[in-house]
Amino acid sequence: MEKEFAQFKKIITEVTDLAHAEAVLGWDQQVYMPRGGAEDRGNISETLASLVHQKFTSAEVGELLEKLKPYAQTLDPDADDACLIKLVAREYEKNTKVPIEWVAEFARETTVAQMAWENAREKDDFEIFRPRLEKLVEMRREYVTFFKPYDHVYDVLLDHFEAGMKTVDVKNIFDALRPQQVALLKEIAAKPAIDDAFMHVPYEEQGQWDFGVDVITRFGFDWNHGRQDKSVHPFTTSFGVGDVRITTRFDPERAASALFSTMHEAGHAMYEQGISRTLSRTPLADGASMAIHESQSRMWENLVGRSKAFWKFFYPMLQQKFPQQLKDVSLQQYYRGINKVEPSLIRVEADEATYNLHIMLRLELEIALMEGSIQVVDLPALWNQKMADYLGVVPTNNREGVLQDVHWSGGMFGYFPTYALGNLVSAQLWEKINESIPNLEDQISQGKFDELLEWLRTNIHQHGAKFEPQVLLKKVTGSGITPEPYMRYLRDKYSEIYNL
Repeated sequence: MEKEFAQFKKIITEVTDLAHAEAVLGWDQQVYMPRGGAEDRGNISETLASLVHQKFTSAEVGELLEKLKPYAQTLDPDADDACLIKLVAREYEKNTKVPIEWVAEFARETTVAQMAWENAREKDDFEIFRPRLEKLVEMRREYVTFFKPYDHVYDVLLDHFEAGMKTVDVKNIFDALRPQQVALLKEIAAKPAIDDAFMHVPYEEQGQWDFGVDVITRFGFDWNHGRQDKSVHPFTTSFGVGDVRITTRFDPERAASALFSTMHEAGHAMYEQGISRTLSRTPLADGASMAIHESQSRMWENLVGRSKAFWKFFYPMLQQKFPQQLKDVSLQQYYRGINKVEPSLIRVEADEATYNLHIMLRLELEIALMEGSIQVVDLPALWNQKMADYLGVVPTNNREGVLQDVHWSGGMFGYFPTYALGNLVSAQLWEKINESIPNLEDQISQGKFDELLEWLRTNIHQHGAKFEPQVLLKKVTGSGITPEPYMRYLRDKYSEIYNL
């Protein structure tokens, strides 16, 4: 089987290289490409996506898989080669169901839609984006038909980001979570509001950038194999273990915005940078799923970055960076201010107690779009209504409403639930980490993150996509995704902050 496996590996590495080339163009589009380049870039993306699909779904790959599947059965199921064959077989089966014409058109449409979304957001004009979004919804509905029969139309899209997870599973988790979060919010709402006025004064952009760089450098972000740039919406992308890019964005009167975005994306990036080099140039050099990926970003952003221990170390540095804004603000005031619970319009700015409600709103809209029970033209009004129902606040414009997130311009329906699932996973892992590192809080308060990162490297990062997400989670924590650790975390944290 050596000859067959070598040929199989050669094709897969070529496919991976082409996909990374496509990712480079995607990064450039959001960071440097001129607005007028969308059509030309769309053509290039179409060509590359077609080549990737054609090469990956070739008859040769199918024939090699049939020969290699028995060979994989003779290997340790956790061996790299066994996991690679298993993953490629699963993805081959899925991808061969999708016509190359659809893949090409989708790549072109998402490229153009990205620019349309940026323009629409900037001008606060949903109509600029609407026809592009209508096309993408139509294409995603068509995509789902390639996978009949299915239990639910949304299962197909969810599986792309969270393999093995069903819509009913997500609904059950959210149904268990929602009443507990609502009850906590009611308790908090009955308490005096926290004054966070100091968070909403001008903070110089370069100072925000420099402080964020200092923080993630201490975390362990590898600048020799990564970089940070600015974009309309923060994101992380990887062109291989040795080249991982993050972006952030700035709001002059929301200093925390750039910092927490930087920490969030660094969490994603350190996951990618920690994948074993033995998996390079294969589909295994990726996250286990988006929920596992989001668990890393949300962990560094929130469980670390919004903790009192973290700010014991970093707050004096922040005060030095912004002496005028923070000269009369104590550590306790600042800690309470960044953890203030208040229903807000913007998902990425939302506090931990309300964040999941933003996700539930988006999940309901996505499911309804795919079922065909609502249309794209209905989205702005429905968005505003659900914001009122879920959070008691209503956007005054579409920039702060339906146009706030980039995901739909990339056709990424099925992604949003993974943010909430990632929150749950982060808390599950956090309990396990604290068992393994009993003095973790003391380490964080001294600005030491080496042992935390090493634990994540050993238990999560190095494995890449070798294991399905639920399998990996059970290996590490002993259970699948469950809301209980997250609710324990929220209740403990906010009981102290709000004297519940």
